[in-house]
Amino acid sequence: MATHTVQLKLFADLRPFMPPACKAVAIAPGTTVGDLLRRIGLPVEKAKLIFIDGAQADLSASLQGGERIGIFPPVGGG
Repeated sequence: MATHTVQLKLFADLRPFMPPACKAVAIAPGTTVGDLLRRIGLPVEKAKLIFIDGAQADLSASLQGGERIGIFPPVGGG
């Protein structure tokens, strides 16, 4: 099966889950966002806002390669 890459950016306290010196992550086409997060060890319940190419998405979104993915944790405030 061919592999493709996606650009993954983790924000705030999710940054430590990003593999060191990694700007692109290899995926098989059809991998979901949830699959990708589990693969890098990020608990899916920590991902509250997911964006793919600037559009809001969810954990079940299927990836084909070439996408830019941004993951944000829950936002709190006082």
